[in-house]
Amino acid sequence: MKRVFGLIAGFFFCINSIHAQADSGYEIKVTFKPFTNQYIYLGHYFGKSYPIVDSAMLNEKSEAVFKGPEYLNGGIYLIGYPNKTGFFEILIDKQQHFSVIADTATLKNKIEFKNSPDNVLFLQYQHYMEAKGGKIDSLRKIYKATTSKKDSLAIRKKLETLDSDISSYRSDFIKKYPNSMLTAFFQCMKEPVLTGRLKDPKNKKDSIDSWYYYKEHYWDGVSFYDSRLAYTTFFEDKLNKYFNEIVSMRPDSVIQEMDWMLGTASINPEMTRYLLIRFVNRYLNQKYMWEDAVFLHLFENYFAHKEYSWLSAGGKKMITDRAYSLMANIMGDPAADILLPDSTGNMKALYEDSAKFTVVIFWDPMCGHCKEILPKIDSIYQHKWKAEGVSIYSVAKETDGTQKDWLNFISEHHIEGWTQVYYSKEADKARTDNNIPGYSQLYDVLSFPTIYLLDKDKRIIAKKLTFEQIDDILQLKLKKE
Repeated sequence: MKRVFGLIAGFFFCINSIHAQADSGYEIKVTFKPFTNQYIYLGHYFGKSYPIVDSAMLNEKSEAVFKGPEYLNGGIYLIGYPNKTGFFEILIDKQQHFSVIADTATLKNKIEFKNSPDNVLFLQYQHYMEAKGGKIDSLRKIYKATTSKKDSLAIRKKLETLDSDISSYRSDFIKKYPNSMLTAFFQCMKEPVLTGRLKDPKNKKDSIDSWYYYKEHYWDGVSFYDSRLAYTTFFEDKLNKYFNEIVSMRPDSVIQEMDWMLGTASINPEMTRYLLIRFVNRYLNQKYMWEDAVFLHLFENYFAHKEYSWLSAGGKKMITDRAYSLMANIMGDPAADILLPDSTGNMKALYEDSAKFTVVIFWDPMCGHCKEILPKIDSIYQHKWKAEGVSIYSVAKETDGTQKDWLNFISEHHIEGWTQVYYSKEADKARTDNNIPGYSQLYDVLSFPTIYLLDKDKRIIAKKLTFEQIDDILQLKLKKE
């Protein structure tokens, strides 16, 4: 199957994979017709990216050799076309001296391998899955189009039978070839089988027991120190499902799972690299408010006092800067105080206000979205929040505009009753020049507007939400009072 083949790497991660050493290294002879006198490429999966590890020139006979002194990490590798618009997959494991013969005209049905039993088995599995996959796709199309309940049930039964056939194929393979790399992959692809009341829960207890059983057995047969799993696509899908659907959405639960995985993987540098990159990319920009604690845990335990050969200086700085920004505004912690001038030049501190709740808004007078949102916030403030004991501390950040633009906007839209302060470029520079974090960093302002909700003690209740979401949280807090 053709796919775009290229080097996809994070901006701050070097592609210096860590491999075990072996005297013989690797030597993969490739015949790839009809190409001649062009480079082909050897890459591998790394989650959803495809880093290239070698290239080789095809001669007049369409022959090339990928060769190196180091033993390649096992996994699913890709032989890329000369124009990088497609590739085909091969397995590389213990046997790293073998030959591949392929032709684009027959690539779908015929690839020959010499001295590589793993790839012969892999090819058989690919052909099997292609046949089953075609039937599954055809039945799914019919299922979507049918309006008959009887036909729908019949199609679902056929689909269940096909799924069962695939599971049986993999189970039989595991028994027959227990030491094959494909066996490790099939073990990882397995999902816990629920039966009886766990499959069809009748009450809340059954549902809870079902979840516990599924979670407890989700990783059966999977070794987190097996770095071959990192060189696949399905392992990342399995990880994503685990954290998105199975692990409780609480920072302590996520942290516990990450520490367990990283602790098990610690004996294998390549798997450690894979997991750290995956976790950093996921929690660098948080989807939920509580995820800041997860990222800070990653930083403090795995990056603050450790160095990695694959992490560039720029990458380390990005992680560190992001952590420092989050440290100042963890949920439940007191927000950093702000001291800036209002329209008359008088300095106004955030902590001067003694309101039951304070909404802090960072905005840009030149931001189109801010110009749309601020009048709406003022409307809800005048009609609702003001009477409920809510104050607004509004920080206008100078970017391309001027102080006049700020004052004109406030005047034109008759925004009254707020504490309005101006954060000039000069004031920001004065702080950073003296090694004092700027207010934008302290409040992790990455876009405008950025909105926080604080309690009477200026502790952070909510952050980085829409004003409608802030109001929902505010109403819940008021009800509790």
